[in-house]
Amino acid sequence: MMKYYKTLRWIGLLLMIPVMVFAEQARLTRSGIIIVGSGEHVRAFEPFRGSLDGGQGYADAVNRYKKTFGDAVNVYCMIIPTAVAIYCPDEAKEWTKDQRSTVRNIYGRLSDSVKAIDLFDTMDKHAGEDIYSRTDHHWAPLGAYYAAQQFASLAGVPFADLSTYEKHVIHDYVGTMYRFSRDAAVKNAPEDFVYYVPTDVDYTTTYIRYQLGKNRKVVSEKAPEEGHFFYDYEDGSSAAYMTFMHGDLNTTKVKTSTRNGRRLLILKDSYGNAIPAYLFHSFEEIHVVDCRYFTKNIVHYVQKNDVTDILFANNAGHAYSAVTHQAYNRYLEQ
Repeated sequence: MMKYYKTLRWIGLLLMIPVMVFAEQARLTRSGIIIVGSGEHVRAFEPFRGSLDGGQGYADAVNRYKKTFGDAVNVYCMIIPTAVAIYCPDEAKEWTKDQRSTVRNIYGRLSDSVKAIDLFDTMDKHAGEDIYSRTDHHWAPLGAYYAAQQFASLAGVPFADLSTYEKHVIHDYVGTMYRFSRDAAVKNAPEDFVYYVPTDVDYTTTYIRYQLGKNRKVVSEKAPEEGHFFYDYEDGSSAAYMTFMHGDLNTTKVKTSTRNGRRLLILKDSYGNAIPAYLFHSFEEIHVVDCRYFTKNIVHYVQKNDVTDILFANNAGHAYSAVTHQAYNRYLEQ
């Protein structure tokens, strides 16, 4: 009889295993971060807070740019999915809103003369690769490569295969999601930060650097100066994503050895930082303006630099935020 009860006890424990695995595989931290997986496979991401009918202001701002510049400038809209839209398991979807519906609602409000770049199918196709960081709120440089490839095809410009790039690796990287979540599982699951440096193309990078006040508003700017496009970080650095252009606090101009008469302006948030280097073979010049830090009139800037193409490249959260489209409208008027 005792053996019988022991058997029942073990069966009961076995029946509990799926419940324990479920709890481990998807959980919500006190700070609102979704954690999926365990061990070296932990992935952390922010929920999406947007609603289906949001983003009208962003679409209106993109349309306004197209109307302002007319046929002289091609305008593209790339809303970048965040990791939660690609990797959120079914059991955690109650903690986030449907990002795909929101983004496609924005695309549906764009003028027919604006060229939309829907990345969801591309990101889904490559989801098994390292296209998003597990420990940071950004995508990984590989994700930006596939996005740039899709954009270059639509823009009708040359595009270099990834095999022609130099691969660089920063080991033991733990990004912003540990700071956001304060979850030990994220801290204990470092990853490789892998980025790619173009070859067989010459380029010079010029920066206008900004200084911020206490309210994170630009209070001053430096005279244009040349610098590196890629910045080196040691293994274990939590700032590895700042490899590109040393972050957001600048307006950047990259002049390349490509000669095709095409000059690109990228209007972006930090997700857009990983895109330009994949386009050095595609454009003569690439100008990069952040959606938070720009002090000049964008109309004058486009005209002065003979810009032929404008790419809006913002993640879905920024595209949904009123602050973003208000800034882009202000750039037209300031």
